[in-house]
Amino acid sequence: MSQIARHDKIVTIAKEKGYVTIEELATHFSVTPQTIRRDINELAKSGSIRRHHGGISYDSSTTNMTYATRQILQLSAKEQIAKKIAAEIPNNASLFINIGTTTETVARALLNHQGLQVITNNLNVATILSCKEDFNVIVTGGTVRSRDRGVIGEATIDFINQFRVDFGIIGISGIDPMDGSLLDYDYQEVRVAQSIISNSRTVFLAADSAKFGRHPLVRLGNITQVHRLFTDEQPPEPISLLMQEHKIKLELCSDQ
Repeated sequence: MSQIARHDKIVTIAKEKGYVTIEELATHFSVTPQTIRRDINELAKSGSIRRHHGGISYDSSTTNMTYATRQILQLSAKEQIAKKIAAEIPNNASLFINIGTTTETVARALLNHQGLQVITNNLNVATILSCKEDFNVIVTGGTVRSRDRGVIGEATIDFINQFRVDFGIIGISGIDPMDGSLLDYDYQEVRVAQSIISNSRTVFLAADSAKFGRHPLVRLGNITQVHRLFTDEQPPEPISLLMQEHKIKLELCSDQ
C-alpha cells in the first residue's frame, strides 16, 4: 500500500472509531509504530486528524466520540486536573458537577473530602460520591441519556435554578482557540451547563489541552464566564490574552 493510500485509510479508520491507538494502526497496516508516527505527524500538520499521546482522533462538529473512548482519552491529564481542582475545594463546600468524563474524574478526587453537598446531573458522579456517608448528593430531575447517564431537559434546569452553590465544576467538549467560545454537542446539555454557571459563586472549568481547537456546533458561552481554567498545557495565545484581559486565573496541572 502506498503512503498516500495508507494516509487516506488512517483518516477513514479515525472517522469510524473516533479514536485509535498507534499500536492498532501498526497492526492493521503491518508496519512499524515508527512508520505510523511519521504518518500521524504529516496528517496532524494538515489538520486531517488530531494527535494524542499514544493515538489519534477525528474531530466531528456534529458527533462526539463514544463515552468509552472519552473515558480513556487524555486520562493522565484529566487525573492531574482533577487532583488540582480537589485541592482547591474546602471541606463542607457546596458544588454543582455536570456531565463529562473529566468531571467524573474530579468526583473520584473528592472522595477524601468531608461534608460536601453535591448537586449533579451526572448519574456516574452520583454513584462515585454516594459511597461517602458524610456527603449529601442530590441528583437533578430530567431525562437520562443512555450513552453516558447524563441528565438533561427542562426539569433539570428548573431544579438547578433552585440553588446557589459555592463552586460549579464544569467540563466542555471544545474551546474555540481564537475567541474562547465554549462548545458542546447537545443543546439540552449546554442549557443545563449555562444554569450551573449562573448559579455558582465560583466556576471552575476542567478542560484538558485536547479540547482546544475542537469545534462542536453548540455554543455554551465564553471562557470569560468562568473564574479559573484548569488544564494541562498553556492555552493558545489568543485565549491566554483573553484570560489575562478578563482576569481569568490559569491553573496548569501536570505531574512534573
